[in-house]
Amino acid sequence: MSVAAEAGALGPAGAFALVGALGVGAQWLAWRLHMPAIVLMLVAGVLVGPVAGLFDPAHVFGDLMGPMIQLAVAVILFEGGLSLDFAKLGDARAGVRRLIYLGGPLGWLFSALALHYVAGLGWAGALVFGGLMIVTGPTVIAPLLRQARLPRRPAALLQWEAIVGDPLGALAAVLAFEVVLVAATATSPLAAVGDFAMGIAVAALLGAAAGWALSRGFQAGRVPEYMKVPVLFAVLLVVFAVSDAVLHESGLLAVTVMGVWIANAGLPSYDELRRFKEHATVLLVSGVFILMAASLDLGRLAALDWHAWAFVAVVILVVRPLTATLALAGSAVPWRERLLIALTAPRGIVLVAVAALFGARLDALGIDDGTLLGPLAFVLVAVTVVLHGFALKPLARALGLGGGMPGVLVIGASRWGVAMAEALASLELPVLVADPNHRRLRRARSAGLPVFMGDILSEAAEHSVELVAFGTAVAATDNDAYNTLVATDLGPEFGRDNVYQTAREQEDKARHALPSTLGGRSFGGSETAEVLEQRMIDGWTIGVTRLTEEFGYSDWRDKRPDAMLLGWIGPGGRLRFVPADAEVKSAPGTRLIAMLPPEGPAAPPAEEGARLPG
Repeated sequence: MSVAAEAGALGPAGAFALVGALGVGAQWLAWRLHMPAIVLMLVAGVLVGPVAGLFDPAHVFGDLMGPMIQLAVAVILFEGGLSLDFAKLGDARAGVRRLIYLGGPLGWLFSALALHYVAGLGWAGALVFGGLMIVTGPTVIAPLLRQARLPRRPAALLQWEAIVGDPLGALAAVLAFEVVLVAATATSPLAAVGDFAMGIAVAALLGAAAGWALSRGFQAGRVPEYMKVPVLFAVLLVVFAVSDAVLHESGLLAVTVMGVWIANAGLPSYDELRRFKEHATVLLVSGVFILMAASLDLGRLAALDWHAWAFVAVVILVVRPLTATLALAGSAVPWRERLLIALTAPRGIVLVAVAALFGARLDALGIDDGTLLGPLAFVLVAVTVVLHGFALKPLARALGLGGGMPGVLVIGASRWGVAMAEALASLELPVLVADPNHRRLRRARSAGLPVFMGDILSEAAEHSVELVAFGTAVAATDNDAYNTLVATDLGPEFGRDNVYQTAREQEDKARHALPSTLGGRSFGGSETAEVLEQRMIDGWTIGVTRLTEEFGYSDWRDKRPDAMLLGWIGPGGRLRFVPADAEVKSAPGTRLIAMLPPEGPAAPPAEEGARLPG
């Protein structure tokens, strides 16, 4: 049986199941192995596609392959636009404008020169592909930013550049193609320019109008809560299709404008909409990457000579650094952030999908370079995804811009909260103590701990607290309702397994029990914030103990029979708060964090860490 027959025997239903399993499985495996998910998705797609011949997307899906990818990219860009709240841009606003207004044209120019003089393409292919090279791939940069934990400004610069640049890059390629088409077919240049301008205007107006209408409808209660996401999806598809019918690829601009409008409309249900869209985007990104990798033609890749690899090296080492450096020259962006941005430009789905489309169109016009656009795009995407996937976090760490151990956010500046923050700080974990009461923060300031005065859920906190630097949150105020609210709100941001709160009063009684969807995880048994605070007043301390081969958990427990274990940090550096009866992973190198009674015997200095009084 031929490869095509085997691939076709899979069937559309089996193909969808395979794509879903590979995409989500690759993302889960990447999470377990602490690797870039996109790298594993590319590998999985290549293995089941051109290597093993188990799956040929073009054969299985036929003519639906192109529209499927286009619609998926449209949803991804809309979700990206939905995350672009102008109020949250802050001090990155000027840098974003420079990267778009200056960096876009400069990137187009430098990329076209590299394509012509290094890759050996003619000017027609170089201009079309060069315009497309403006894109930096929001589907790639978003997971990389989550992994690297960059500060707000460089993360915002990279994210906004990617999301805004994707539709603009596609439109730049459309403009260049119109120029090539005019030259090849001797049609009227004025008519081509008019069609292009009309397409952009229709896309922008259509996207803004749809965003305005949806926002007004949601705010006025004309759409029930359970219908908001379906209505959003339906309008998104209509806007994309109508705009794309006016000018091909302008639908990407329309859905991006629509997402940005909704993001800045101040909708009460905005968070729910955005989170659902994020979940849909994870599935779509996984699926599209698997489809694109499985569609790879190894024969065309093998036909690429050293010019292609030299072109990729020039793009990474010359074109991108030069473009970003000139665009940000004279701005208020610090040099470390400029360097990080200059060395970070992963490409993604839009580049491969649109390059393949225009490559086929150029080939139909009799321009031989058209067949090279798709393979060149895939090589560039593969190299930049692997390079930045593994290098962004170490680069950020080397520049002092994050990428280190995720910190702990302690909400509540009680004696216990401050003592816990001191213990964690002694382990060289980043900590931040937040409390709206200035007086209660005095103890934390005296201990030299970073503090935030205000409500951690406020807009001020969004602008001034780098939440991305923290991986764990502990709500430990004396207000159970507020702790539950904080833990519930921060759950999607941190992951519900990483959000904790002190035990609530009478939470074991049915009348006071809350559903599992509310609040965070409890730790240390049933000790409430009031009880923990009283223990600190009575002279209890928080101690840190490092386990060794000679001094294990059972030895520690024998010496500290009355100690209350709060959590531990494993040899890999991961912090876990635990219930009182939790099974401790007592591997050598584990550091135990516990409350110690005042009458507890002292452990040997070589085994016991600092005891931190309240």
